[in-house]
Amino acid sequence: MDTVTFSDIAIVACGTMSLELNYLKKEGFLDAHSIFYTKPGLHQDIPELERRLVKSIRKAKEKTGKVIVVYGGKYCYVNVNEPTRVMQNIIEEEGPGVCRIQATHCMDMLADEAEREKIGMEVAGGEKVWWMTPGWIEFREDVFKGWDKGIANENFPRHTGGAVVLDGIGYVDQCMAEKPEEFLEYSDWMGIPIQPYPITLDRFKSLLTDQAIQLQGF
Repeated sequence: MDTVTFSDIAIVACGTMSLELNYLKKEGFLDAHSIFYTKPGLHQDIPELERRLVKSIRKAKEKTGKVIVVYGGKYCYVNVNEPTRVMQNIIEEEGPGVCRIQATHCMDMLADEAEREKIGMEVAGGEKVWWMTPGWIEFREDVFKGWDKGIANENFPRHTGGAVVLDGIGYVDQCMAEKPEEFLEYSDWMGIPIQPYPITLDRFKSLLTDQAIQLQGF
């Protein structure tokens, strides 16, 4: 992986990925000029997502002319009222110096489709899996805002392979050690078991690095 600096780059990210980004910052990989987080769970409110994302990008551009957006391109922004409008439209409208990491959603930022398929075979025998990142646990009240037990029952149990957390920061082990009751209550609400799958953050680092290199020419 190329060694790059993020010192003249601002990051704008969904708050769901704040755990991984703060981890990378703490370990010294992500020396970003500044990081702005939008509220987790905004994929359920597309107009508000767009409003807050654009506001954050413009605030970031006031700090530095280079901005990396950490949002998925396919599943994070689904505009049913304007189906042809996609995340890339927003990025392009904010002008040069703004780019987005190339992933479809937050799970894809941590493990690509082939890797997830491999993990699914290993831990669930190929059964359908509900994929999560640690942020989907930490910020569950925002991510599943408005979901009651009925909606949960309609969505989660069909994932017969259970829920798998792509954990590159040791979050689930810490959660189970510090607040096991909350973790088990969350699993009970979902109606499926939740298990962590330890990963590295190499893919996430690579995706960030790719965009930093692209911005170097700006």
